[in-house]
Amino acid sequence: MNKEQVVEKAQELANKKISDEARNKLYLDSKTKGVLDAVQEKVVSRKLLVFMTATFLFIWSGLDPDTWGMIAMCYIGGQAAIDFAKIWKG
Repeated sequence: MNKEQVVEKAQELANKKISDEARNKLYLDSKTKGVLDAVQEKVVSRKLLVFMTATFLFIWSGLDPDTWGMIAMCYIGGQAAIDFAKIWKG
């Protein structure tokens, strides 16, 4: 069995065992997104990701505390306003 046949067989098995809903949630058919994007969207909140990035920059690059606080507050506050608008509108 050559490499192409193995890949084709694996794809057939994957298609049989994974429902359409799961394929959509994991972006298995998407050319622009992948499984890691799905994990990041579901597991790690963007607010936490921004907070961790700002903290990393604060610790390792000498980012001053005021700038760190401004990054965290602007993003978290902005995202909270967007979340509120979605809930209020929908």
